Amino acid sequence: MIEFGHATHAGLRRVRNEDTYYADAGSGLFLVADGMGGRHRGEAASAMAREVVVDLLQRNQELGEAIRCAHRRLHEWSLSCRDGLPRGASLAALQVRDEGYELAWVGDCRVYLWRGGQLIRISQTTTTPEARPTGRNSPRPAPAAASAPATHALGVTGLQELHIGSASGRTQRGDSFLLCTDGLTEEVSETQLGHVLRRQDLAAQECVEHLLLQALEHGGHDNVTAVLTRFS
Repeated sequence: MIEFGHATHAGLRRVRNEDTYYADAGSGLFLVADGMGGRHRGEAASAMAREVVVDLLQRNQELGEAIRCAHRRLHEWSLSCRDGLPRGASLAALQVRDEGYELAWVGDCRVYLWRGGQLIRISQTTTTPEARPTGRNSPRPAPAAASAPATHALGVTGLQELHIGSASGRTQRGDSFLLCTDGLTEEVSETQLGHVLRRQDLAAQECVEHLLLQALEHGGHDNVTAVLTRFS
């Protein structure tokens, strides 16, 4: 059984919210995206990335290929515009099928796994020995790019240079996955994330709302979006 919570907020310093998300337990798809480009371009870029990925996955496309297609669509859109300004998005997605899951991410959106009382950051270039999960049911991250640039994102990175981080595994009872934009992780430490995710007295939606409020209390300098899924 999947329980999930989701929330997004423009933050306290931004007029527009360029983040977006998707959460559907029925299809087993959860996603966050953080747009870039300013004005309405960032909002439109994250929305386009979301719609392309969701549409293709609903047609049984593979997750990585759906993300690559969104990358190509954003590139084509940027080239068709005369202002020469970038239109891009960072993204993190979780797809659940039966008892298995697949994760994929591009850019600075993050993916965390709460398992066995431990917060594990999945979406990172390297994994420290202390944080590296073990066992046959543990997530299996794919090798990451050596040094992705800060602007590494859908629609911004070269068509042949896109690196999609990925991990897969089997879910365990009590697992929680947190997908979030950097507006959350810039304000809330991983220790604070763990304190909230361990709280079984709170529903998933309440956990997400607590995290969002913490981000705002700590300054809310950027748009904030989080999607939390729990498996029981």
